[in-house]
Amino acid sequence: MLRMRIALCFGLVSLFYNDSLAQHDNRLANESSPYLLQHAHNPVDWYPWGEEALERAKKENKLIFLSVGYAACHWCHVMERETFEDEEIAKYLNENYVCIKVDREERPDIDQIYMTAVQLMSGRGGWPMTVIMTSGAKPIFGGSYFPARDGDRANLPGFFTIAKRAVQLWTEDQAELKAQAERIAEAINKSLASSESIPAGTEIDRETCRTMTQETQQRLAASFDATHGGFAYVESNPNRPKFPEPANLVFLLERSKRSSLSQEVRAEANKMLVKTLDSMVAGGIYDHLGGGFHRYSVDRFWRIPHFEKMLYDNGQLAQLYASAFEATGSEEYRMIAEGTCDFVLREITAPGGAFYSSLDADSEGEEGKFYRWDKGELEIATKRDSTIDAFLSVYGLKSSPNFEGKYFAPQPGKPLTQIAKEKSQTLDVFVNSLKTAKESLLEIRSKRIRPSTDVKILTSWNGLMIAGLADSGRILKRQDYIDAAAKAAEFVLRELKTSEGRLLRSYALGEGKLSGYLDDYAFLVHGLLRLHLATQEERWLLQAVELSRTQLRFFANEQTGGFYYTANDQAELIARFQDPVDGVIPSGNSVTASNFMYLTYVAKRAEFDPPLKRVLLSSFSLLRKNPRSASLMSAQLDNWLDKQE
Repeated sequence: MLRMRIALCFGLVSLFYNDSLAQHDNRLANESSPYLLQHAHNPVDWYPWGEEALERAKKENKLIFLSVGYAACHWCHVMERETFEDEEIAKYLNENYVCIKVDREERPDIDQIYMTAVQLMSGRGGWPMTVIMTSGAKPIFGGSYFPARDGDRANLPGFFTIAKRAVQLWTEDQAELKAQAERIAEAINKSLASSESIPAGTEIDRETCRTMTQETQQRLAASFDATHGGFAYVESNPNRPKFPEPANLVFLLERSKRSSLSQEVRAEANKMLVKTLDSMVAGGIYDHLGGGFHRYSVDRFWRIPHFEKMLYDNGQLAQLYASAFEATGSEEYRMIAEGTCDFVLREITAPGGAFYSSLDADSEGEEGKFYRWDKGELEIATKRDSTIDAFLSVYGLKSSPNFEGKYFAPQPGKPLTQIAKEKSQTLDVFVNSLKTAKESLLEIRSKRIRPSTDVKILTSWNGLMIAGLADSGRILKRQDYIDAAAKAAEFVLRELKTSEGRLLRSYALGEGKLSGYLDDYAFLVHGLLRLHLATQEERWLLQAVELSRTQLRFFANEQTGGFYYTANDQAELIARFQDPVDGVIPSGNSVTASNFMYLTYVAKRAEFDPPLKRVLLSSFSLLRKNPRSASLMSAQLDNWLDKQE
């Protein structure tokens, strides 16, 4: 009954409940993370990360098996079904390991450290993350998904074989394994030490800033896919997956508008920006029926999405498309921003106004099933509603199947603005002509079994969505978006801010938990400041100032001028790091630079000028080595330079 009650609470019954597993019950049943609860009745004797598991490993001198994933992860579900529900494998793990399961979204500090180890050992990473560690939590082996046994999938070793081999080595030559683990731990610390010490009183050199921001644009141009938009394009691997990478696009948007730059530089930035924005919405990564963006495209062309929908993507992309509309006047960008905001408000908004973390890639145990269309199903729908035929033509649903032989991912193949022009219609007239068909297909889709929702509420991701709604509301003249942003901010400040003024990371099952990380402070402050800009209400500014002061107190790295990811009073792991990289989620340091810029120059709070300069300086070592990896920080350097003119 406990399992059924939990499953009902999270809407996961169809995916996770299985009578054959009901006899099992491990420590994850006491957790609130939907991802951990998915594994609460595996036969594996899982522990959450904590002293109980770590002390047992030391006391019994056992290896630790660490598995890290998240609720919307397709291959995490696959590995659970194949391996963690296998009675024989579970029995072996329980006898020979202490097994720890981590939700990477709740514990990004653990995820970052051990993902660094996996990348150092294997040259690649991904989820589920599979790590075998010494009893002291130092890694000796790491990878991503593994099938249960040798031969289950071509070219991949079986997890059972790996687990047995590690135990054999631990038994036969423990000293060498521990020495190897020490070397890996040292390499992790070296890899994560990405910033240099900055002497007190160091001033920012303007020419150095200009050089680094120019180099950032040049590096983006070198990896730009001129045919299909997006970055990380290399001829040797042209079909590698593509992610939206909002930080890169924000950098280009800012460069395209910056009057201090030459016309040639602005035009190049605008070309890369517009090509990418147009290509994403012409493909299948944007949900053309329900709105919102999927996590990434599995191909170069943005055609076939990896079907998770993540809050952090949609918050950033709503803000980006609204800002791009403001800069270009493109009504299609307005439409995409509104479609993204509407999706979030309709499908992943919690009671109380905050936002859930994600929608799963899978439904009914199959990746993307909720979003795909069978040809016969479309033919029946067309007979019921004659307007659907035109929609199918526009969105490529009358051509050859484009997904696994028989399913379709709706996509126009080119911007709707271009299609409307070819038909000698305005965009509004053209889109309205498809409205009835779109609503009919969305109604059909809504009756399917939905992907599960990860209902934990993360402070940091809510901050990104609050910013997206606030900017979209301000730019698009949508008071409802601003009101939704304010309601979410009120929830987070009420439920995830302690009486001591500290932030918590995660909220689920009616309570907040876990100390907040740098991203929780930086991203929430970012959202509050965008709300202040949209409303001019002082309460949002005062909260942002208070939280920024707390961030300075607990996260500042006095040597580098930047900010550690963890607070100075959080439990120690094998490394403490400062993450300056702007990935699919921006760096907390880059967002902090943006926050301090606003507080210094817009809100006229002079106390934030010195730490602003310090955090900008902290990025210089990375920007010299790899400016493309800190594109949002480059945008902040451009902003700072403009303030000095």
